[in-house]
Amino acid sequence: MGLQNAKHAKVKQANILMLGLDSAGKSTLLYKFKSNDAFLTTPTIGFNVDMIETERDFTLTFWDVGGQQKMRELWCNFLENTGGLLYVVDSSDQRRLEESKREFELLLKNEFLKNVPVVVLANKQDLPGAFNAEDITRRFNMHKYCSDRNWYVQPCCALTGEGLSDALHRLTTFAKHYHRSKETSMLFKKIETL
Repeated sequence: MGLQNAKHAKVKQANILMLGLDSAGKSTLLYKFKSNDAFLTTPTIGFNVDMIETERDFTLTFWDVGGQQKMRELWCNFLENTGGLLYVVDSSDQRRLEESKREFELLLKNEFLKNVPVVVLANKQDLPGAFNAEDITRRFNMHKYCSDRNWYVQPCCALTGEGLSDALHRLTTFAKHYHRSKETSMLFKKIETL
């Protein structure tokens, strides 16, 4: 028991907030990350939480929060202590793309997400007419709204898993870097108070 606890004490973790409009594919993506199987999901009412060990000493805790209008009003309650934002876009739904962009911009203005790294998943690339990563980057003004943080737009398909390992690797790298920078900042604050 003691050895097991000592082992787990060294494991670092980051909270990853997984947001996007309803039907963007967030829960399907989370299950695909976790088990590599495709699941039939229903719209998330509330939230799902799951932990994924991405490296031997690093774990990501995913908070998959529902994207219905009423749930979006509660997103601000999940922002504190976030180590990364995974924003999922249904890149085939041209009708709702502007709405998704507005929600994304509102999130990035929140003080709790200042400097927090962002990975945008351009999901549903398997569907006809889906916007590619470059289109999403341009339409979401990523260079403007994410200039103060690490960010990346990854095309993917939740059903096939295409692009997901790259997204998970990028998210882990960003979260680890952000975690280290926060630790360093806290250390300097402690030294200044001495």
